[in-house]
Amino acid sequence: MTIAPAKLTDPAVRAFVTAVNAGDRDAFFALLTPDATMSDDGSERSLADWADREIFGPNGRMDVQSESTGGHALIAEFTNDTWGVMRTTWRFTVEDGKISRFDTGQA
Repeated sequence: MTIAPAKLTDPAVRAFVTAVNAGDRDAFFALLTPDATMSDDGSERSLADWADREIFGPNGRMDVQSESTGGHALIAEFTNDTWGVMRTTWRFTVEDGKISRFDTGQA
């Protein structure tokens, strides 16, 4: 069973999932702090390069299965045209309503 993005607890995380699913690169970057960072499977990545390669270039999409930690941790099926469907974890650090860091990887 998936959780609709509109039902996610944290507004910044809700906007993140909504932007990913809409393919809205501008909205995605607008909700990040200017110095936001991220990691994928434990490796630090260039956020802009990673987002273009994993989300916006290959039509990335998140179907959230569960949330915890006040909405700052998700388990989601992430799908894109490159890798297909993967069960993934997402952990977010939110500061003043913006995402300053997220960590993702296979669950």
